[in-house]
Amino acid sequence: MEIHYINNSVIQISKGFNASGQEVTIFKQCEHMPAIILFYLGLEFVNMFLGIPANLMVLWLLHKNKADSSTSDIFIWHLAVLDTLFCLLPPLELANIMYLTSSSPWYVLRFFYGIKDSSPLFLSCICLDRYMAVVHPITFTALKDRRHRSVCAAVVWVLTLAYAAVKCVGTIVKFEKAFTVMILGTFAIMLFCNLSILFTLRHSGPARDVMHPVKKKAFKMVLIILTIIIFNYLPPVALFPFEEYFSHNVFQCYINYVTFGFMDISSTIQPMLYLSKEKPSCSPRCCCKRCFDQEMHEVST
Repeated sequence: MEIHYINNSVIQISKGFNASGQEVTIFKQCEHMPAIILFYLGLEFVNMFLGIPANLMVLWLLHKNKADSSTSDIFIWHLAVLDTLFCLLPPLELANIMYLTSSSPWYVLRFFYGIKDSSPLFLSCICLDRYMAVVHPITFTALKDRRHRSVCAAVVWVLTLAYAAVKCVGTIVKFEKAFTVMILGTFAIMLFCNLSILFTLRHSGPARDVMHPVKKKAFKMVLIILTIIIFNYLPPVALFPFEEYFSHNVFQCYINYVTFGFMDISSTIQPMLYLSKEKPSCSPRCCCKRCFDQEMHEVST
């Protein structure tokens, strides 16, 4: 039987057939768990209707305020572009899951799933940049030139497109292990960086029992980011290494869609978090994300 990727994961599912030998849709194969697929498609369309305008707004704000941009903004810009591209997929995905049995759409879907799989790489770059600013301010000041950040972003895009192209072809044996290694590695980096930032902010200053208002605000911001990282990326991290302990149908039709539904919705949550931090107290040329980065710089110095 022909093998297909069912989601933006590397999990594979065999094309199904009915009693008369005709190929059936993915929804038909998982008809014993229809609520899960509908839940997943609902999240995908939330991405399309909310994620696209939110990411476009982030791109517009970054362009408008590029004269006052922070060191992390280059990674945020590239992440917004990546998420905007991914948010265009729900109509094709709906047709593929509910109506199509042809293998042609899978090549397009697999390529864009590969792009989305790589989004934690940009998140890791953002976390590392903030980690250096707070935990190692002297080194951060010496490396404040953004040239190396542009190079880093270019390297991430090369890795992303190469990964997506290989995933699109789908001919490498056990290529699915690459995603497991990547998601585990990036999750560990993001968790370490954000916990280190929280620890540094919490224990810095002469009076540790009373936190400076600027530090307190930065502490809350990083805590929110850490919570979102755990919410979006902990499910695949926690479940994929234990695939062999689940039955094939349960993993393909339930766990696969639930875990990647939570991961995919990050394309909406991340820009919404960015936009929600814009406050009237910020100057016209300084959106709140930039204010936060300035505050983090104050904390680090």
